[in-house]
Amino acid sequence: MNAIVFGATSGIGKEIAGLLVKNGYRVLITGRRIEKLQAIQKTNPQAYQIAQHDVRDIQSTEVFFQKIKDSGEKIDLIIYSSGVGEPNYELLWEKEVPTLETNVLGAVKVYTQAYNLFHEQGYGHLVGISSVASIRGNRHVPAYFASKAFQRNYLESLWLKAKKSKAEIYVTDIVPGFVDTAMAMGTTFWMASVQKAGKQIFKAIQAKRKRVYITKRWLMIALLLRIAPSKLLLKI
Repeated sequence: MNAIVFGATSGIGKEIAGLLVKNGYRVLITGRRIEKLQAIQKTNPQAYQIAQHDVRDIQSTEVFFQKIKDSGEKIDLIIYSSGVGEPNYELLWEKEVPTLETNVLGAVKVYTQAYNLFHEQGYGHLVGISSVASIRGNRHVPAYFASKAFQRNYLESLWLKAKKSKAEIYVTDIVPGFVDTAMAMGTTFWMASVQKAGKQIFKAIQAKRKRVYITKRWLMIALLLRIAPSKLLLKI
């Protein structure tokens, strides 16, 4: 089994890549920091391949997938774990741009390239990581919350498209709450370890679930957020 994990130098992406290797996958991991990729590869040179890649470089993503096609390798699973976001209290444009480039443009380029690759192969599984933040807006981190809502809807659109396709394509939306990674902002409630989150995500991938909340208790929060009045959001 062959897999590609975009954004695997740390956090959830790194954890999932490790679990895939432990379960017999050959995994191509990508990220901007080559030294971190090399350090991961050294733990299992036979299972890991590495490629330095910045998802914000749209043209390089196209070249990346063309190389995959030219290699003749069949890819069973592609996971997009790249994601950024930071508070933007002053609503500065320069703070919004990296989030939009990574979580929207970069994500869509990978999603479309992956889906088309799977369509040509006749099979494949695409996994994207959105967030509980995708459910409602947030006055402090607007671009991040909006970008995750975009991903959520885009992944569902691809899921609907896959259901009408003759190819055996699966699409999974992973919806994490708070996970103890560099993306976490301060101390908060229900903070899951990256190991616990990784195990639940791997199970969801194995089961080819459409959508799964990480950890499971976040489903309850998601349901409450959907019906919460906007006035309540002002207090968050």
